[in-house]
Amino acid sequence: MSLPKINPLETTAWKRLSKHFTEIEHIHLSEFFAEKSDRAQALSISWEDFYLDYSKNRVNDKTMELLQNLAKEVGLTEAIKAQFSGSKINETEDRAVLHTALRDFDKMKPEVQETLEKMERFSENIINGSHLGYTGKPITDVVNIGIGGSHLGPCMVMEALQFYKNHLNVHFISNVDGDHVSEILKKVDPETTLFVIVSKTFTTQETLTNARTVRTWFCKASEEKHIEKHFVAVSTNLEAVASFGIASTNIFTMWDWVGGRFSLWSAVGLSICLGVGFQNFKAMLQGAHTMDIHFKETPLDKNIPVVLGLLSVWYNNFFKTESEAVIPYTEYLSKITSYLQQAVMESNGKQIDRNGNRVAYQTGTIVWGSTGTNAQHAFFQLMHQGTKLIPADFICFADSLYGDTDHQNKLLANCLAQTEALMEGTPEHNNPSAFRNFEGNRPTNTLVIKKLSPKNLGSLLAMYEHKLFVQGIIWNIYSYDQWGVELGKKVAIGTLKAIETESVEFLHNPSTQALLQKIVKNS
Repeated sequence: MSLPKINPLETTAWKRLSKHFTEIEHIHLSEFFAEKSDRAQALSISWEDFYLDYSKNRVNDKTMELLQNLAKEVGLTEAIKAQFSGSKINETEDRAVLHTALRDFDKMKPEVQETLEKMERFSENIINGSHLGYTGKPITDVVNIGIGGSHLGPCMVMEALQFYKNHLNVHFISNVDGDHVSEILKKVDPETTLFVIVSKTFTTQETLTNARTVRTWFCKASEEKHIEKHFVAVSTNLEAVASFGIASTNIFTMWDWVGGRFSLWSAVGLSICLGVGFQNFKAMLQGAHTMDIHFKETPLDKNIPVVLGLLSVWYNNFFKTESEAVIPYTEYLSKITSYLQQAVMESNGKQIDRNGNRVAYQTGTIVWGSTGTNAQHAFFQLMHQGTKLIPADFICFADSLYGDTDHQNKLLANCLAQTEALMEGTPEHNNPSAFRNFEGNRPTNTLVIKKLSPKNLGSLLAMYEHKLFVQGIIWNIYSYDQWGVELGKKVAIGTLKAIETESVEFLHNPSTQALLQKIVKNS
């Protein structure tokens, strides 16, 4: 079963949406509310601990109907079935896309179950102190060494679940920046530190460079034979891992049907298991699975990822907004925008459709944002009074984790007030100066979640995974390959050789030659 290959521009729904857009383009959101007294109830979805209010969007019933018709015409329902069936929907890489299989405990693949059990045993041994370092001391620190999906997911989750962390200190090395590596190593002791090297191929330049630097640092204090007590790997390249000195019992398997940016649900999440315990990691998987079921089985009009994906297409392709903001009202989610930037922009930043033709419409969205209320004192000026229309997701939690009512009330008040202010603006006659006018009519989604738990975090992340899938299906692109990251890596081989030899003969671009000469001159 392959994905449908339908140009959205050729669908009846797209043509009708184009006409419909000209009819409602300039209607103010306040008019939509005036026309429909139950709009807030009609344009909302309750599911588990989630409540999505999308009533503050520049849409009416006809808009949503046409967007759902578009989804049907491009074969979204069939595409969802293809993904969950295990078909090789990542056709350009000849791979299935089955990160959802990593969290389906009822139909779990034997190899996934085996790896999870190994992760549970290993993490428990580290946490309870039965796994000792080379001098007989228990592990106190964990350093995750990876990049891209091998870093962004675990790092984001560890920040999000700080409330649930145990006594272990979890650190992250990703950038090949040697200064950053040195700063992390200053914080840890080789006698009590476990290093988790995450690289599917065990050939990624940044990860292997950092791992070798750490290995050298460790061996200055110890001996090579002690590597097996302090280094583990998440990889498929068993031979390369073994040559590094890591014991075969300390290798955790990955599979080619799990894309890097969706891999935190796999053994890539080992550092999460270590930092918050396996049971919390498992709860996160279960939360993601409940969202998988919701996405797979719920009708389009009450399907949270589908509604969010269709709204994103509406703004990107008809309002020409290009970007969208994600603003969580909790500091725990301070890293979610970086995580979503890879998930969304690496997936849908494509210009060739599934038919092999260059698209004649915009794909992808620029995802950015920060936490409220910090963001209110930074970029909200642009959102309120700037010339750019910026759709935004506001995420808040009804209950705080530490139970400080005063802080939580003020946090929630700001979240709800900002979405109202962005929508309503201020009537011009109420202000003595045009500089104080707010036009409003700025669209937002508000997602209220009962509490930031591992389960709800899993559901939230899966929600955004499925949203980007919906976008990719509408745009007729392959969301799960990533050829665009390869070219820079290849070019870097020549520039590295030129830097190491202080010679420009390996370079062809005159600008790069001039830059290299400047670097060498100032070094």
